[in-house]
Amino acid sequence: MLSIDSVILCFTLILFLPIAVLFVECIAALLPKKKINKNQAITSSSRPTVAVLIAAHDEEVVIGNTIANILPQLSDRDRLIVIADNCSDRTASIVKNFDVTLLERRNSLHQGKGYALDYGLWSMQQNPSDVVIILDADCHIQPNYIESLAYKAMASGRPVQPINLLYRANNSDLKSAISELAFVVKNLVRPQGLAKLNLPCLVTMGTAYPWSVINQVPLASGNLVEDMQLGIDLAIAGNPPLFCSDAKVTGVLPLKDRAATTQRTRWEHGHLSTLQTQVPRLIKESWRQKRMDLLAIAFDLCVPPLSFLVILWSIVATIGLTVVVAEGKLNSAICWITIEGLLLFLAIFLAWGKFGRKIIPFKSLVNVPLYIMWKLPIYFQFLIKPQQKWIRTERDIVSTQSSVQPRTQIAELSYKE
Repeated sequence: MLSIDSVILCFTLILFLPIAVLFVECIAALLPKKKINKNQAITSSSRPTVAVLIAAHDEEVVIGNTIANILPQLSDRDRLIVIADNCSDRTASIVKNFDVTLLERRNSLHQGKGYALDYGLWSMQQNPSDVVIILDADCHIQPNYIESLAYKAMASGRPVQPINLLYRANNSDLKSAISELAFVVKNLVRPQGLAKLNLPCLVTMGTAYPWSVINQVPLASGNLVEDMQLGIDLAIAGNPPLFCSDAKVTGVLPLKDRAATTQRTRWEHGHLSTLQTQVPRLIKESWRQKRMDLLAIAFDLCVPPLSFLVILWSIVATIGLTVVVAEGKLNSAICWITIEGLLLFLAIFLAWGKFGRKIIPFKSLVNVPLYIMWKLPIYFQFLIKPQQKWIRTERDIVSTQSSVQPRTQIAELSYKE
C-alpha cells in the first residue's frame, strides 16, 4: 500500500508538467522578437480574398458596432457573413442596415456557435474565399488586422491566430483588472513564447483559416470552446496553428458579476473538459504520426486555467506541509513542491513585469487570492456538474446606431443538419 508521502509525491510530479510548461512559455516570451525579412513581404496586389464569419445569437446590443468596425478593412472582393442564429431580438434587422450577407438560421435541436459557423461555411461552398476569418459578435479588430492575417494564412497554408485580448471597462473593479491580466498571460504571453520557440499555439477567437484547411473538418457541434477544438482537429490533420503578433482583436470584459461568471464558467469548463479528452488524443497522434508539434500542443493544452493551477498547487502544498509538520522531517515531495511554487510564481511575476504593469499595479497583486476565491465555485461546479450547454454571455449596453444604408444580401438556403 502506498504511503501518504508517496501519494503526495505522485500528485506533485503530475503538477510539475503544466507548471514547467507555463514557466518555459513565459520565459520564451521575454526573448527578443525575430527580425522579419521585408524582401519576403507580399505585395498588396496579391492580397487573398477574405470572408469574415460572425455567429450572432441575440446580439442586438453589439452587432452594429462590430460590423461597422470590420467593414472598413474589407475590399470589394471580400465579404462579411453574419449568421443570425435562433435570434429572438432585433439582431437580423440591425444587420440589414449594412452591406453584408445575412443568414438566418433556426434550429432548436442544434444550438451553439459551432452549428451556426458550420451553416455559414456551407453557404460558401459554391464560391469560397481564399481565407475565412471567424470573429465574435462583440469583438473589435485593430488596424491592419484583416490584411496581416490574410497574407500569413495564405503564405503558410495554416490557421493563423492573432492576439486576442479582453479589456476591462473604465468603471470596472479590481477583479476585472486581474481577469484582464490573466487573459494577457493566456492569449499573449504564452502564444508569443511558443512562437519564439517555433511551436504551434492553441486557437481562441479571431483566427484566419485558408479555405482548403477549414473545409477539412466539421464545425457543427455544441462544444463550449469550439474554436479550441477546431484548432486541435486541424493540427492533427496536419495544419497546426501559427501565432501572429501583428494582428490583434479585442473585447470588453462584462461589468455584471453574473455575466462575468457565465462567461468564465463556459470558457473554463470547456477548457478543462477539452484538456481531459484531447491531451491523451494529441499524445497518441504525436506517437502515431511521429510529430513533435502535436506533443507541444498537448503540453500547452495540459496547462489548466491559471487560477485553477494555483489552487491545485496550493492544495498539494498545504497537504505536503501538514505531513512534514506531523512527521517532523522533510521529504522529497516538499522539495518538489517548493521548486514548483518558485517556477509558478516566477512565471506569473515575469509575465506581469513585462506585459501587465499597466493593467494592475504591484501593490494590487496582493488581491489575487481574492480573485482566485471568486473562481472557486466555478471549479467546484466543474467537479460536481460540468457545464455542457453553450450559454451566451449577457452583453453590456452600447450604441448600435449606424448611418449605413440597407443593402444586406439575405441568402435563401436549404441546409441540412
